[in-house]
Amino acid sequence: MPEEIVNRVAKSPIKTFNLEELYQEGKRYEIDLSQWLYEGFILKEKDFREALKKYDWTQYQDGFVALHCSTEAIIPAWAYMLVSTYLHPITQKVIVGSQDDLNTILFAETIKNIDLSDYENKPVIVKGCSEKPVPETAYILLIKRLQPIVKSLMFGEACSAVPLFKPKK
Repeated sequence: MPEEIVNRVAKSPIKTFNLEELYQEGKRYEIDLSQWLYEGFILKEKDFREALKKYDWTQYQDGFVALHCSTEAIIPAWAYMLVSTYLHPITQKVIVGSQDDLNTILFAETIKNIDLSDYENKPVIVKGCSEKPVPETAYILLIKRLQPIVKSLMFGEACSAVPLFKPKK
């Protein structure tokens, strides 16, 4: 009679945390303000305001938007603020920065508000591989929240986890 195969990982008290599950679905966009600057460098207020009024903002409906300027132009804060007045009514989030900055902010907001009570006093593995873009800062923010409440922290998969933290006794 063959011996029954036992899945020891499934029976263990180890909890796995997959940051990929916190990814907020939605299209991500970058808007380069240099497109509305004279020769890509000079902000002429009247022309800038007129260009924004004529621009089709509906393409960003329900999306996440990162505003930036790809040239060395000095953009005053009010210019980013003015662009955001067109975007806030139709988008989920607008930031100044790159798409990486945008993803980091989205993860930070989610991690800050997530209920971690299921992980208290348990060994936890933070899953490392993901198909969605998970910024490295998200891992750091998660560890900050988990470290005070878990029995131990590891990174990777159950079969090859890298130990990160175990409280001193």
